[in-house]
Amino acid sequence: MVQQRRGRCGATAAFVVSGVTVSMMLGSTGCSRDGAAADDQRAADPVDAVRAAADGLVRAGSSKARTSMEMASGGTRVTIRGEGSYDFTRRLGRLEVLLPQDPAGADEHRPITELLAPGALYMKNRGAGVPADKWVRIDTATLSDGNLVTGGATDPLAAAELLRGARKVTYEGTVDLAGTRVRHYRGTAEIGRAARLAPEHGQRPLQAAAKGFATDVVPFDAYLDDEGRLRKVRHRFSFANGTGTEQGGAAGQKAVEVASTTLLYDFGAKVRARLPESGDIFAGKIAGQ
Repeated sequence: MVQQRRGRCGATAAFVVSGVTVSMMLGSTGCSRDGAAADDQRAADPVDAVRAAADGLVRAGSSKARTSMEMASGGTRVTIRGEGSYDFTRRLGRLEVLLPQDPAGADEHRPITELLAPGALYMKNRGAGVPADKWVRIDTATLSDGNLVTGGATDPLAAAELLRGARKVTYEGTVDLAGTRVRHYRGTAEIGRAARLAPEHGQRPLQAAAKGFATDVVPFDAYLDDEGRLRKVRHRFSFANGTGTEQGGAAGQKAVEVASTTLLYDFGAKVRARLPESGDIFAGKIAGQ
């Protein structure tokens, strides 16, 4: 059980028995009562801590990001990796997504450049039939998964917005993540609830996702630093039919699991992302997946 001791203001005025510092605002001669109370509340209630993750990223401004998506395909487990940066204020990010090598040993695929924007996913090197200098634009609200997995990487801010739907959360203690002490939380989130609580511009993709998965409940592991910034989150999605671009699925079909991990670091990093001009967007038919 997490317990708190309240008393005099000072360097050790507030703490949690587990050893997690919850009052970063305290000074040697005084403290902010409102700030300390807010920190106490977040640390004392794991649900509140993870639900506030998206707001913490917006306050942080931007970061670099690494992503991975693991899934089973034809009896083989494959991993799609991405790397780039994200501006949480503008909800705009850029990732280079690398598809795995073909099982037959064919040459590796060229990285797909993805631009993540409110309501849209832009991709370059998307597939056969698309000129090399053109982008493909997809309205994420039309995807049955809201682009939580379709692009091969979960939008970092959408991954955090999904935590707004957290219901059952436990605090698992502190761990070291690339030299930073972080608090580990484990629980489940409801996509429909997250959609209702998300800011207006983030609701439609989550509303679509709430209809497209085998279950509305998504297990997660989230890692937050002492400033409440989300450093890492791993979601485990479940599909009824084995794809993220079709809705529903026949009764009795075995669920297919997809694990998506987002790692955030170097907060405040400059984000070089600009949306394509209309003339740079491909308007034809995509010949290959």
